[in-house]
Amino acid sequence: MNTDSSNDVRAIEELGHARDALVGELRKVIVGMDEVIDEMMIAIFSRGHCLLVGVPGLAKTLLVSSLAKTMSLSFKRIQFTPDLMPSDITGTELLQEDPQTHARRFKFEKGPVFTNLLLADEINRTPPKTQAALLEAMQEKRVSSGGEDYKLDEPFFVLATQNPIEQEGTYPLPEAQLDRFLFNILVKYPSRAEELAIMKSVTGDVEPELKRVLDGPSILNFQHLIRRIPVADHVFEYAASIVRATRPNEDESPSFVKPLIAWGAGPRASLNLILAGKARAALRGRSHVAIEDVREVSLPVLRHRIVPSFAARSEGMSADSLIERLLSEVPADEKLYQVAAR
Repeated sequence: MNTDSSNDVRAIEELGHARDALVGELRKVIVGMDEVIDEMMIAIFSRGHCLLVGVPGLAKTLLVSSLAKTMSLSFKRIQFTPDLMPSDITGTELLQEDPQTHARRFKFEKGPVFTNLLLADEINRTPPKTQAALLEAMQEKRVSSGGEDYKLDEPFFVLATQNPIEQEGTYPLPEAQLDRFLFNILVKYPSRAEELAIMKSVTGDVEPELKRVLDGPSILNFQHLIRRIPVADHVFEYAASIVRATRPNEDESPSFVKPLIAWGAGPRASLNLILAGKARAALRGRSHVAIEDVREVSLPVLRHRIVPSFAARSEGMSADSLIERLLSEVPADEKLYQVAAR
């Protein structure tokens, strides 16, 4: 093993320890939500953005702000409303006068998007023009104003929330814009035991103090590290098989797909399965990606990238139930894909 490879192996072990420490700190203020925390960390170290879907009051804001503290990241929250303008997010040009020369000039005042971790609360409450301004910043990692480009702070993540209950007066994100999010994470109700623990911890007078585990430069280093993790051909083959199976016009898709899925996932889903699989393996201290890693990230990667047909919706089938059926029908045998990769 060369020096670079051995250094990467040690760095992956460090990332695994850092993950355990981060979870330990979050446990001081967050009860349950193990899957949500795991998926958010995978997204962050994959350099991706998340869409969090859940009813109000499930501690989404607390989780995101606590994650920012433990990672030593700047944090801002925007409450999306119908009257929110693009400049309220990106910033605006202000006319200023020099106190000495009295010369007037425009100066760009940066908006809340210039942060490390941005919580876009109820992103579907604001009109498409404002949504597009945020999504452009997410994709380009910069803001243009007055003919100048302003680079966003690194690392930069957007965690957007949607309330699945109230849909009146909302502006649902189009599929092309949903595709910008690496993960669509479902935030579910707590179990009875978790709800009791939440009541006991939150209604007391003790406020836990969170310790900082990582910082911005170390997160960037770990992001580059994850990109360097090698992936075997049979894992690529499996990821391609899952994504291609979602497309009703593909010959290799299962027979149930054509009547139940109107539109399948695009190539970005394949890329994100591999990236998220790499991050999942690394966060568990492994320097190799297994088919199981790709399989475990399939739901958050695919649930916002497939469109169930009218027939599926009329029978009460969700994107999740269709993906789970796909995963049960697409073989996950490593030997099968190793033969196909030769």
